[in-house]
Amino acid sequence: MTLYTSTVVRPRRRSRVWTKIGENIAFALGLPILLLVLWGVWSTISPAQFFPGPLTILEAFVDTWVGPAFVTDVLPSLGRLALAIVLSIVIGIAAGTIIGLVRWLRDLLEPLLEFFRAIPPPVLIPVVTLLMGITDSMKVVVIIAGAIWPVLLNTIEGVRATDSVMTETARSFALTRAERIRYLVVPAASPRIMAGVRQSMSVALIMMVISEMFNSSSGLGYRIVYFQRNYLIAEMWSGIVLLGLIGILLAVIFSVTERRVLRWYHGIKEVERA
Repeated sequence: MTLYTSTVVRPRRRSRVWTKIGENIAFALGLPILLLVLWGVWSTISPAQFFPGPLTILEAFVDTWVGPAFVTDVLPSLGRLALAIVLSIVIGIAAGTIIGLVRWLRDLLEPLLEFFRAIPPPVLIPVVTLLMGITDSMKVVVIIAGAIWPVLLNTIEGVRATDSVMTETARSFALTRAERIRYLVVPAASPRIMAGVRQSMSVALIMMVISEMFNSSSGLGYRIVYFQRNYLIAEMWSGIVLLGLIGILLAVIFSVTERRVLRWYHGIKEVERA
């Protein structure tokens, strides 16, 4: 009876696993496939010059970006984007932790931070260009100028929201200030910090494109504007598709990193839901 039961139950479990995997794949790919179908129908109705079909865009994508343009335009853009994101995270967390811990410094800088946060980062491009010239460093600074704010402000709020009871407990155990920051303050603020990092990555991608649209002769932003000005519509759409794929790649990298960094946090949430 036991052997018979085991031979019946195990295939059911395997079938359930494969069914779940199939449902997840269908759920993930269903909407993109539907959008591609709608785009194909729309391209047959709308003027083909401005709304080429998916196959035309795919052909332009391969011809444009699979080759020398990937080395001369895509890789430098990704390098500047990665450097700016890393610097934004490091500077934002370091400065946000200090400002969040020191109350008088927070009160002193709060009006100034609100002032600079309200300034649209693209407006700073002419100023940064005058100060630094048309260089890769200028583009990195422009990206940082827009991407640093979500990390900085979320870090400040996360540090401020550290539980006072836990802080007093850490002091009663005679932990040094550096140990309290490492083992209490930063972990307690990490959920908000990671939320700021997610926003920062999206803003950084936008600022990367904008920084390359002005006073530049290479990069994704420059190429998209070049295609638009020369009425290379399919190539222009292929550049937009490439930016979307880069956004998906950033989202996947963030999701994996967040799962590892906030493993303890997600574990607590799963226990609470259970």
